[in-house]
Amino acid sequence: MASSSSVLNTGAGASLTDPVRYPVSASSPVRTKRAFVLVLLTLLVPGSAQLVAGDRKLGRTALRVTLCVWAILLLAVVLLLLDRSMVISIVTNPVTSLVLVVLLAALALGWALLFLNTLRLIRPVLLAPKARPAVGIALVVALVLGSGSMGYAAYLLNVGRNAIGNIFSSGPAIKPVDGRYNFLMMGGDAGDDRTGRRPDSLSVLSVDAETGQTAIISVPRNFQNAQFSEGSPMRALYPDGYNCGDECLINAINTEVTNEHTNLYPGVADPGAQATMEAVSGTLGMQIQSYVLVDMQGFSTLINAMGGIRIKAGGWVPMSGYFDETTKTHGMPLGWIPAGDQTLNGDQALWYGRSREYVDDYSRIQRQQCVQQAMLKQLDPTTLLSKFEDIASAGTKVVESNVSSAQLGSFLDLAIKARGKDVKRLTIGPPDFDPSFSTNPDFDQIHERVDQLLAQASAKGAQSAGIPDDGTAVPGAGAGHVQAAGPVPATLPTGGNAVQQPSPSDFTPVTTTPDGEPITEEMLTQLKLEGNEEAIRQLVATNGQCRPL
Repeated sequence: MASSSSVLNTGAGASLTDPVRYPVSASSPVRTKRAFVLVLLTLLVPGSAQLVAGDRKLGRTALRVTLCVWAILLLAVVLLLLDRSMVISIVTNPVTSLVLVVLLAALALGWALLFLNTLRLIRPVLLAPKARPAVGIALVVALVLGSGSMGYAAYLLNVGRNAIGNIFSSGPAIKPVDGRYNFLMMGGDAGDDRTGRRPDSLSVLSVDAETGQTAIISVPRNFQNAQFSEGSPMRALYPDGYNCGDECLINAINTEVTNEHTNLYPGVADPGAQATMEAVSGTLGMQIQSYVLVDMQGFSTLINAMGGIRIKAGGWVPMSGYFDETTKTHGMPLGWIPAGDQTLNGDQALWYGRSREYVDDYSRIQRQQCVQQAMLKQLDPTTLLSKFEDIASAGTKVVESNVSSAQLGSFLDLAIKARGKDVKRLTIGPPDFDPSFSTNPDFDQIHERVDQLLAQASAKGAQSAGIPDDGTAVPGAGAGHVQAAGPVPATLPTGGNAVQQPSPSDFTPVTTTPDGEPITEEMLTQLKLEGNEEAIRQLVATNGQCRPL
């Protein structure tokens, strides 16, 4: 019996001298070391500190939650590798994203409570006075890294969830047509003095549903005789096309329908946008499934949120001043965007895409295409994550769309696939057609050229059409030659006459006069003061050339 009693006493004594659970009997250095270890355990394996030094029931519960979270994260990584679009769809779905926000917030709160419990286990009064500040700082840093980061993740997910709900619709998902998703991008102003937008730019983004290969087709805002697609309510009013004369430009459809024909589109959120989409669809001979509207007045906010965009500009672009209706000329420019490599802020990017002083609309369209490509190229995951809150906030102010939020995941996955691929392009006007083509278009030729472009923007289609997949046109392929964003110049027909056009990456910015004198803002300002508009026109004639960097 004496022997058994001795053993029990020895065990009890050993337990009471355990420095992890009973720090009172430990030396000061051991207590300090113990404090840092408990903080680290709570950061790396929440619940383990309680399991070894405190309430074991609490520790076991917290540890089970930790292991479940790790298992879910591991499953998410596996699914991300196997089916990325499904994971993105889960995160962007309004119901599942709300569940995730609540769970993340609860985990952040629970983790914070574990850190407070760890502070109690440390018993700061037992620490040496000099060690207390260091331990306190370590615990605060660990709290911010752990619970704080998880709480911030919940906040960002909720910001994204609200942005998705404000921008995208709750309608049904769309299916690809001939293996492609086709979106109409419209940029215009929706000021307080207007009813409906009058789009300044119309571009179709056609994306291969498998590869993400993208083609951009630009339609000039002054395009006439636009054809409405079959089934469009506007086709009954304009069976031969939107052909009421010079006033019937394609960008006037939005305003006309909004002001006069909303009854033709019962239940449609934006009848003007829907009618414009039907006009572009019928004109190009392709089915466009959704539209995205960008309010250009707020466009600069989105560019600033991205941190600006980087481009190579072919010529100087004026940020135009007031327009004098009497002399039909602009006043002194508010500033100039130089030729060469530039990083444009929001205001500069807005002017770069809108200015048409000294040049025609088609130079502006080329710059608009370049801005679109720069945004697609430079909105990479790092930029998106680091500036997510600003980008999401700006997006809700400048963008609206009838794209279903339920399908956003698959489209984001396509956007990821599209990164690094050349964007193919076509303009229904110069440089791909002559200037008069927009007034008297040949729709058969438009449809042929569009088919050629889409074939080139698809590896399978390019092979069957005999078009090499390097972004070049095939000599002798007929009237369907396409200029693409590739490295080789393409021969383009313009109204039946072939002309040689440099590809977007094949130009040298014009930074000097013909005499070799550097072009400066002071020089352009002096020419403007002298009224020498023609000299300025010649110096900035190449400002339609542009390439994203």
